[in-house]
Amino acid sequence: MFPTGDSAGREGTINNMPAGFRLQFLQSRLKKRSVSTGSANRTPKFCQASGNPLLPPYLCGRKFLSMISRRNIRVKVMQTLYAQSSLDSANPLSNSVAHLQKHYEQTRQLLVFLLWTLTEIGRQVEKHALQKASKHLPTEADLQINTKLAGNEILWEIQQDTTLADHLKKNQGARHGMENLIKEIHAHLLESITYQQYIAQPSRTRSEEKKMLLQILNDQMIEFEPYVEWLEYHFTNWEDDAEAILQLLTQYLQKPGKLSGQKEGVSFQQLIPADKWNFGKELLTTVIEKNEHLLSLIVPKLKNWDPERIASLDMILMKMGLAELLYFETIPPKVTLNEYIDLAKEYSTAQSGQFVNGILDNIHKELAEAGQLKKIEFRKS
Repeated sequence: MFPTGDSAGREGTINNMPAGFRLQFLQSRLKKRSVSTGSANRTPKFCQASGNPLLPPYLCGRKFLSMISRRNIRVKVMQTLYAQSSLDSANPLSNSVAHLQKHYEQTRQLLVFLLWTLTEIGRQVEKHALQKASKHLPTEADLQINTKLAGNEILWEIQQDTTLADHLKKNQGARHGMENLIKEIHAHLLESITYQQYIAQPSRTRSEEKKMLLQILNDQMIEFEPYVEWLEYHFTNWEDDAEAILQLLTQYLQKPGKLSGQKEGVSFQQLIPADKWNFGKELLTTVIEKNEHLLSLIVPKLKNWDPERIASLDMILMKMGLAELLYFETIPPKVTLNEYIDLAKEYSTAQSGQFVNGILDNIHKELAEAGQLKKIEFRKS
């Protein structure tokens, strides 16, 4: 996991959380929302609000993101700069850009892995039925195992997505050794009342097919502690990317193949759209290239603080925030300040939010008074 000032405490909070609340915590941790315990307080399984009643509870009321957000990009730039700061590289700029690309690739691999897990659960239904029927003396129940999920039309569409298949061939590492875990997830699924109701209905509707898969994603995968531990072990970006990835995955289930370049879709190869990639790359390169100038503005504001003793992440976040204020003219200063205050609170020490806020706000006021901020007012057309 990416090192942070309070990472140990945050991991403990997640791992000790009762079943049914892990995903809600991941989705809301940026807002620091407290999560109650006990099954009596669980949210309804699906949103009943108009527009999309098939969304699982952690997406109720959320505005959909078509792609990875700028906040995700800022986090990846921050992580890249943190890694770069600990290396003695002869070519920090090119190495850092390559490192940033690896972060984006991890995001794609995570999405592919979650989709693969869904399809494997469907395959396990067939395997389980075959094993039961192949017993030396199978019972009537062994011969009547319901395999409706294996024929789920959306699962079939996922398996026929050629672009997804190509990415599955390229990235197989996290899938090795998953056999027993898939069996465990399947065993829990068989005990689910929702699943039993699903297979009891001989007819199929696309809405029910989607709803069942979202139920598996929510209850059998993300709320199953061994599976989340597998994600955390194999994907260090899981905690940072969970919200964006789950939104993308939920959108994908509305129309499998949408991420494969079909009309109005986005390809797996371009999961990070060009404008977001350019934003991340420009932010990263600006902080590196303008490092001395950024420090010349920050250090005088530190007063009694020794720059060498300031938390590395705090310094990185202040340089990133100042770079946005100075060189990204379409981003409003208020947005920049709020973003980096939140990131400091989330990833650095308990006092970092206030510290970063004080330094950046002070510099911002001086730059504004001196007429050195060149911002373009943005208006929606």
